[in-house]
Amino acid sequence: MLSTVKAKAEEWMQGSFDSDTRAQVKELYDHNEKELVESFYRDLEFGTGGLRGLMGVGTNRMNRYTVGMATQGLCNYMLKEFSSLEQIKVAIAHDSRNNSRLFAETSAKIFAANNIKVYLFDSLRPTPELSFAIRHFGCQGGIVITASHNPKEYNGYKVYWDDGGQIIAPHDKQIIQEVQQIKEIEEVKFEGAQAEIQAVGNEVDEIYTDKIKSLSLSSEMISRNHDMKIVYTPIHGSGVDLVPMALKKLGFTNIHTIEEQNASDGNFPTVKSPNPEEPAALAMALDKAKEIDADIVMGTDPDADRVGIAVKNPAGELVLLNGNQTGVLLINYLISQWQANNKLSGNEYIVKTIVTTEMLSQIADEYKIRVYDVLTGFKYIADIMKRNDGSKTFIAGAEESYGYLAGDFVRDKDAVMSCALIAETAAWARDQGKTLYNILIDLYIKYGYYKESLMSITRQGKEGAEEIRSMMENFRNTPPESINNSDVMLIHDYQKQQTVDMVSQLRYDINLPPSNVLQFVLKDGSKISVRPSGTEPKIKFYFGVIGDLKNKKDFERVSNELDERIENIKKSLKII
Repeated sequence: MLSTVKAKAEEWMQGSFDSDTRAQVKELYDHNEKELVESFYRDLEFGTGGLRGLMGVGTNRMNRYTVGMATQGLCNYMLKEFSSLEQIKVAIAHDSRNNSRLFAETSAKIFAANNIKVYLFDSLRPTPELSFAIRHFGCQGGIVITASHNPKEYNGYKVYWDDGGQIIAPHDKQIIQEVQQIKEIEEVKFEGAQAEIQAVGNEVDEIYTDKIKSLSLSSEMISRNHDMKIVYTPIHGSGVDLVPMALKKLGFTNIHTIEEQNASDGNFPTVKSPNPEEPAALAMALDKAKEIDADIVMGTDPDADRVGIAVKNPAGELVLLNGNQTGVLLINYLISQWQANNKLSGNEYIVKTIVTTEMLSQIADEYKIRVYDVLTGFKYIADIMKRNDGSKTFIAGAEESYGYLAGDFVRDKDAVMSCALIAETAAWARDQGKTLYNILIDLYIKYGYYKESLMSITRQGKEGAEEIRSMMENFRNTPPESINNSDVMLIHDYQKQQTVDMVSQLRYDINLPPSNVLQFVLKDGSKISVRPSGTEPKIKFYFGVIGDLKNKKDFERVSNELDERIENIKKSLKII
């Protein structure tokens, strides 16, 4: 391993690499063997979010050269795939992260050098707007430079195809093969003609937000509640202009932002991590909300594809909702209003990921709407949409990791759209004299109290990756027979594409692509999912339990009982 790493590093200390890069590699080579190994022991690969990693020098880091080789490989693949077209076109966007503009412009020049026309946004833009732009401009693909909600040290490179969705098989692996065939940095065409690069300004922002406005289901109801107090923070990211624009177009007039967090800054100076899944990321917004007695708080991650929210509980206190709860509220609102507006024809569907709450299936069944379950990653939701284009009507999609989508003009999770429609859902609740939390309790009484929790174990570097791999192998090869004194009834092994019925020992095929995910379904209805993250050095455990809530006064008791059950499941699995 070390000899291979050193050989790679020696290549980076000479040739076409710039002097700063060569100097940084030499410093690692001479004085920091551990970091040298981490930087060169492998090449970055496309995972569920594309190319993503720590910024720095080396083959296992995000830098001008790894981005350049990825882009050249993508160009080579697109030139083959679309050889019959007179003009191949791509769109490029980026978020506020350090080096994002550099990587976007570097990629644009490489596309241009390969005679591919580029539509490059003139400044930071949300990831979902990139998805929209691909279809708007009739592009064959696109990229967005972002590491989503990762810490400031990371950046990434998401690749999209002509449907506006992220790449899936077979394109992902075939693009990697093209990248791997590039042996020398000299093969990358870094300098393209500026004439091939067209700047994209706010004209697309207007069209995109107009399309979001068209999704609104009750302008009269919003008009009655237009002064609902909304606190929004982009957490230094690309939602800064577009989310308030979308909210105003729907008719909301009382929008408050956090001035310090409106600054587009890749160091994310006011938060430890710009992840709306973490309570600390919304702390400043919550403080503002308490100060003005706001109805709802919303915060988006740096590329504005995820949104976290806080609403008032029955005691009037602002509480954060998890991604499953927000998804339940949003999709219940959309489906119920489709019905109220006589829009349901029997041909509609929703999509959720396999680790997202089963409560969505219960709601959809109530309205006789089909539910598709897909692997983790919104690209699989986009694939279902593509397969159903022209034959079925998409209402919404959701994943537990704070990502949602409605309508069909974007093909990725969209926090700009979600903020607008979540605000509309909150106005709908307010119109009934309720909060979103009241609505959620009503839904628990009707469908059962579905409670979910996520636990992530982080293991950094090469040794960490091996430890995560070993944990998955142990769960797969020696699965538990019971968890928390409840028998394991079903084991879904998505890597083997097989379900095992532990009672009958019968096996059933899983009709999804192979993926390193295990699920254990227990006799008491609990579901535990285990998977390594595709974008972070983590192994993730998803817990879903169900309780019977008969009335509102029992809410706290049942909630506490379900929390205790989840904690006992963790102890039973020996992960705490």
